[in-house]
Amino acid sequence: MIPSRRQFLLAAGLLPLVRPLQAASQRVVIVGGGWGGLSAASHLRRLAPAIEVVLVDRQPAFSSFALSNRWLVDHGASQFVRQDYAALAASRGYRFVQASVDGVERAQRTVTTSAGRLPYDWLVLAPGIRENWAAWKVDDPQAVAELLQRHSGAMLNAADLPALKRRLAGFTGGDLLMTIPPAPYRCPPAPYERAMFIAWWLKTKKIPGKLIIVDPNPLMPAFRSILLDRFAEQVIYVDHARVREVDLARKTVATDVDDIRFDEALLAPPQQAADLIWQSGLIRRIDGGQASGWADQGGKDFRSVADERVFIIGDAAGLVSPLFGHFPKTGHIANRMGAIVARQIAAQTTGQTFPALLPESVCHVASSVDPLEYTRIDTSYRRRGDGFLLQQVRQTRQPNPAGEDVAWAEAMYRDFLLP
Repeated sequence: MIPSRRQFLLAAGLLPLVRPLQAASQRVVIVGGGWGGLSAASHLRRLAPAIEVVLVDRQPAFSSFALSNRWLVDHGASQFVRQDYAALAASRGYRFVQASVDGVERAQRTVTTSAGRLPYDWLVLAPGIRENWAAWKVDDPQAVAELLQRHSGAMLNAADLPALKRRLAGFTGGDLLMTIPPAPYRCPPAPYERAMFIAWWLKTKKIPGKLIIVDPNPLMPAFRSILLDRFAEQVIYVDHARVREVDLARKTVATDVDDIRFDEALLAPPQQAADLIWQSGLIRRIDGGQASGWADQGGKDFRSVADERVFIIGDAAGLVSPLFGHFPKTGHIANRMGAIVARQIAAQTTGQTFPALLPESVCHVASSVDPLEYTRIDTSYRRRGDGFLLQQVRQTRQPNPAGEDVAWAEAMYRDFLLP
């Protein structure tokens, strides 16, 4: 069927942002087109087709780079996915507006964007993270831009990965510094898996260099033996060391342990919730009113503590339990958060009831290179009698992987992305 002109304009986000008289009586605005935002939009269309759903993102397309750590050192193909938001919105039945979001006026229930003001009845914020370079005494925007161009750790955007691969390809020897952010940060096993593949690459290519890992966290057990024993000649691991300052001119970082010089670096500073969460006054405060760096939302319903009409999902989400802290900041968790929020909004706007859900997560992470071996990490949650959330983590060795990671990614994409 050929789409009408109105359907085309709706998908392209070109119709006026004000609500026409014949529009749906309820509007959900979703800010952020990542795994969480797209999941919320897709599930809302299925659960409550009468609700108007509007997705806002500054980019024209969704991109994901599964298996990128292997791809960085040419140890297998990547699972790069790119999907145009307008086409996806048209196929799924919601509206896409390409725009930056300047702020949220919660009293008026309005999102201010570069394309105009967008009223909402329910707001789902999934803006992701920002990198806190100020924690390393880098406040000047020009200095931050130079650091990102020359030494980004590529943990913020998938679009940064090709540039990182080119930098690694040009590395012919010397000291290669890799910093790991203090927890919590996006995709907890990813830096260790990346370090393992880089160490393997240095060894197999006979590159005369050392990978220096500066880590403020305990070393993840699955990688202890391979990094400290099998690649002992390639890796210097500095544990429980926090970066305090970076000097780009001298190519050094100052840590709790010592000043460390580098020839090339993958720098990843502490992470925080994205700017929009701060601008909207939705950051959790801790002792003395200090900002935690992450959103203040419920652990079971993901509603903002400050506003019951606002939900916060994905990597920006803050503390959910005093027992284990945060949900892992992974695509799988974000996807499940989007589905859970969609059920809550649908129930309140349609009068239906849906079974309560808690998120769960599956992660396939390479824990050996030659031979290739994976570890499957299953994380699940349940409510304790007093209401607190409990976390259970189970790790399963996969000595003969047969594409389980690719199958997992494809299954996830089918939920919110693929036809």
